[in-house]
Amino acid sequence: MIQDYSEIILASKSPRRKELLGHITNRFTIVPAEGDEVQVGNTPEEIVQNLARAKASEVYRRFSDKENLLVIGADTIVVLDSVILGKPKDRDVAYDMLRSLSGRTHKVMTGVALKSSSKEKVFCEITEVEFCGISDAEIEEYIESGDPFDKAGSYGIQGDFAKYVKGIKGDYFNVVGLPVARIYQELKQYGLL
Repeated sequence: MIQDYSEIILASKSPRRKELLGHITNRFTIVPAEGDEVQVGNTPEEIVQNLARAKASEVYRRFSDKENLLVIGADTIVVLDSVILGKPKDRDVAYDMLRSLSGRTHKVMTGVALKSSSKEKVFCEITEVEFCGISDAEIEEYIESGDPFDKAGSYGIQGDFAKYVKGIKGDYFNVVGLPVARIYQELKQYGLL
């Protein structure tokens, strides 16, 4: 039986995720998760799925008295040689991340959790991204823009950094922060679209 979800909540404050979910539906509200992001799991895939699950669960608990509610939680990480590159805490960390990614291929993983009263679906979408070689001067110029500081891996593929992206294999929107096609298919299975 298909349940009618009258309310969808995106458990994120990311303007990029809001915009991307808007490509699928305009029937949602934003309620950011407030808990600390604690990495739990044995692999990057497990970790990012657990981060997404924690966000969705935390927001769902705040509204669990509502019927027909679906909460979407998401988290994105960058992985190079099995090492997770999170959001840089300062310019030195941003520089080191971008230097390590220069001329190499890495993985961008987005964990997504869909939580309702009747079920929970959690998955991880993976996209491979290859960078051109980036000079020290180009890295410094990009850091000066301020763009790296709220992004996993210290870069945003959708902005000025795009000129260093040699290629991608997988969902582009996953790298931006939300795997649009996969979420669309999952929401159809939930009977929402």
